[in-house]
Amino acid sequence: MVTTAPGEDRSPALALVNTRRVAADDLATPALAAAWLGAHGLTAEVPDAAALSRLTDLREAIRELLRSPDAAAVSTVNAAARADGAALALTWRDGPVREWVSTRPGSLDAAVATLARDAIEVVSGELGPLVRPCEAHGCIRYYIREHARRRWCSTTCGDRVRAARHQRLVVEQREGTS
Repeated sequence: MVTTAPGEDRSPALALVNTRRVAADDLATPALAAAWLGAHGLTAEVPDAAALSRLTDLREAIRELLRSPDAAAVSTVNAAARADGAALALTWRDGPVREWVSTRPGSLDAAVATLARDAIEVVSGELGPLVRPCEAHGCIRYYIREHARRRWCSTTCGDRVRAARHQRLVVEQREGTS
């Protein structure tokens, strides 16, 4: 069971980036990718390897945007954001709410465009400065730093870091007394 990193519930693009971990890939097959999209409210078929590649290429471009943006990553995300004919619409739920409305809901184009637009919103919005890579050795996930002292994407990573630090201290103490 993989725990979600802080912020994944607020950003499907961040959740997409975290589908690739050191020892696992939640988008390893078209069926897994379609299931992941469905679990995140982006119902779309991923019929073949080419469609899967669109999704994984977007994932890597968003990861690059979060790490150290380059022109290729920006271009990939911008192209993906335009993949679906969508328009900004105003709805009223306890006040004005703006949202993108797809002209082709349920398509892979709509899912890819939604993820790319969310990445643009995160990187350029108020959450951008809060996105951090996990500091645990070997972890490649990102999270939204909701607390100033947080350094890890999950309690699992934090526990691993603390256990390694404790083990290092035990070894140093043994070596110092030998």
